[in-house]
Amino acid sequence: MSRRDIYYWKCDRPAAFHGTQVRGRVDAEMEQQLREALLHQLNAKSVVLSAGAGQGNHLTWNAEVDGTAMFIRVENGPEKDGHLAVESELMERVRAVGVHTPCVHACDATRRRVSFAWQALERIPALDLNHWFKLGSLDVPKVAFDIGAAVARWQQIVFPGFGVLDESLQGCHATYADYFYLRLDQHLAFLVSRGFLSEKQSDEILAEIERHRALLDLKVGCLVHKDLALWNILGQADAIAAFIDFDDAISGDPMDDLSLLACFHDHFFLRRAFEGYQGLRGLPENHLRRFWLHLLRNMIVKAVIRVGAGYFDRDDGFFLISSGTNGGTLREFTHARLALALRGLREGSDIDILES
Repeated sequence: MSRRDIYYWKCDRPAAFHGTQVRGRVDAEMEQQLREALLHQLNAKSVVLSAGAGQGNHLTWNAEVDGTAMFIRVENGPEKDGHLAVESELMERVRAVGVHTPCVHACDATRRRVSFAWQALERIPALDLNHWFKLGSLDVPKVAFDIGAAVARWQQIVFPGFGVLDESLQGCHATYADYFYLRLDQHLAFLVSRGFLSEKQSDEILAEIERHRALLDLKVGCLVHKDLALWNILGQADAIAAFIDFDDAISGDPMDDLSLLACFHDHFFLRRAFEGYQGLRGLPENHLRRFWLHLLRNMIVKAVIRVGAGYFDRDDGFFLISSGTNGGTLREFTHARLALALRGLREGSDIDILES
């Protein structure tokens, strides 16, 4: 299927929130089909599968393929989506500009041999950085700086068109505004219908976005990861080993990925990320308001996912929830960060207003 009408896959796909709920044990038939597919595609003699540790909306396995350690991701949604092949090509391009991503050993998104799409990646022997962050041992100044530098590097990659990328790595929309406004009304209406926002709050958000519509007049789009967060970065407490999960990547605005960091982190983290970015690339014109505009849009999407997938009902064992807190705390933080993004956009504020 085409993702042309999708702003963000997890909440806009026809099977909305598929894979965001806690999943049960994968059936033995699927595992056997995956084993046979790997044997065939990799021309292997032996494939040993075990449960993977992925926290996203894909099913995951660890695999030993003729002694080579691999990490397997499966998309088994009813939409028959083949976007894993697009992501595989994107990761190769990102690695080519000097940002490490896992090597892709094989990928089959055609669903001809099996009923699901799958991807076999290099298995990086490292935990995600959110693990170290929740323990309180992450070297935030160094890691945040390095993340900013990586964002600057992958922004060398540009595409024709804007928004979600098709199989030819071209954005599906002629203008960036077409993509930015995609499903915005539906996202806000959902949050109002579920009692997360009032009608007045929704109207204020729409009005402020419209006042800054001119900021969306991009001439060219750069690569935006679109799900940049510590759980999508592997490494040690003081070093990055690889960036993962480019499945939601788009052709978009240079400030979008930096704004995504602000969905979770405070001004100190963002200041270091900005410094890492500026060491390689200058900030664009009107960068602060573009930063707040994208933080606002991203927080709307995150709120939709968190409400729709029941994240506010979970405890701190869930990757999104800080140690010692709960889903109620996440709800309060989501409200506060959404309001802060609106204020920042309205006032053109410095990032120092971001609280921990």
